[in-house]
Amino acid sequence: MLVRNTLKIAQNDKKLCLEFIKRNLSITSKLQGNGFNLDFSSEQKQLQQAVSKFTAEEIIPKAAHYDQTMKFPWEIIKKAHANGFMNVDIPAEYGGLDLDLLSNVLISEAIGYGCTGIGTAILGNDLAATPIILGGSEEIKKKYLGQLIDEPVMASYCVTEPGAGSDVSGLKTKAVKKGEEWVINGSKMWITNGGVASWFFVLARTDPDPKAPSGKAFTAFVVDGDAKGLSRGKKEINLGQRCSDTRGITFEDVVVSSKNVIGIPGEGFKIAMKTFDKTRPIVAALAVGLASRALDEAAKYSLERKTFGMPIANHQGVSFMLADMAMALELSRLMTYKSAQEVDLGRPGAYWASIAKCFAADTANQTASNAVQIFGGNGFNTEFPVEKLMRDAKIFQIYEGTSQIQRLVISRQLLQRVAQTGTSSV
Repeated sequence: MLVRNTLKIAQNDKKLCLEFIKRNLSITSKLQGNGFNLDFSSEQKQLQQAVSKFTAEEIIPKAAHYDQTMKFPWEIIKKAHANGFMNVDIPAEYGGLDLDLLSNVLISEAIGYGCTGIGTAILGNDLAATPIILGGSEEIKKKYLGQLIDEPVMASYCVTEPGAGSDVSGLKTKAVKKGEEWVINGSKMWITNGGVASWFFVLARTDPDPKAPSGKAFTAFVVDGDAKGLSRGKKEINLGQRCSDTRGITFEDVVVSSKNVIGIPGEGFKIAMKTFDKTRPIVAALAVGLASRALDEAAKYSLERKTFGMPIANHQGVSFMLADMAMALELSRLMTYKSAQEVDLGRPGAYWASIAKCFAADTANQTASNAVQIFGGNGFNTEFPVEKLMRDAKIFQIYEGTSQIQRLVISRQLLQRVAQTGTSSV
């Protein structure tokens, strides 16, 4: 298999692996100016097909089981890791595949088609690893990124608190420096992979002045999951994505070495926010995968289900719903690919990432809701797949920045651009 073979190359000859990837798994070198190119390489198409096959064989048949039992999908996680479908953005010098964001998006979309709860568990690693890739020391990168490559272990992005979600500047968890160590105290909430993570990316306030600007008030840390004083709360029972492990995390005098600071003390907020430029397109891709599944299920059902002597697809009311679903899906997919390519080209990605995440989240919710409507009474029953899709979709409008926060980011950048250039065009 392409990805697994590439990983073997990475382990034996990292320079050769990097050249192989640049040659076969990146299309960004083809892009110039402000163009948008969807001419995927043959290797990217193979990657997409391989993950789709994995989803069809390993995820879809077991998705309902994990939803009902709410157990963490370790079996699937281990297989995804063995096949090279996890942690794909880790640089080659640390044992990873160093794939571009667009390739990661293709993987996430295919997994999201099967189960976004499982997809969110996998995404949790990307979310935790990205700050380290962006600002971690060589020692941190080798240790913690290496763990993700060597074994099917999980990591967690530990930022949200009981009283601070969208308002990250309102975080109360604090870290106080004592000699060459930091002591962390506080509580986090709604932490993905919280119960299974081997290590956590943690954002804590290090400037006691409540009026200090966010860009200088917080520091980012890596904290081991077995650190003394770190405790994990109960697994939360959520509306959807139930196999994803979500918990509260408490820090009571947790001692962390200064070597575990990511970047420069005081600049953790910048690293945490920059991370979203790379992870929001992945979240959008999961939502696109869910919307695609909802459309497929609804369209197939509309051809099978008959009323008044004909398939319900022949009724204009149903066919127009399907058309609306298709239009929104295709627009979401294009915007998601665009947001990934902007990052791969080294351009500022926040604007495009927010558009993709917001639009794909809204599309997933509307498409899943329409699918339930097309299924009618069957759509309300757990024997059919669309009710799970509807439950799973809601969180896309909440986590990694609510849809309202995305609109705030979009409008601010839009108005700033118009004020500076006189046009909204990028």
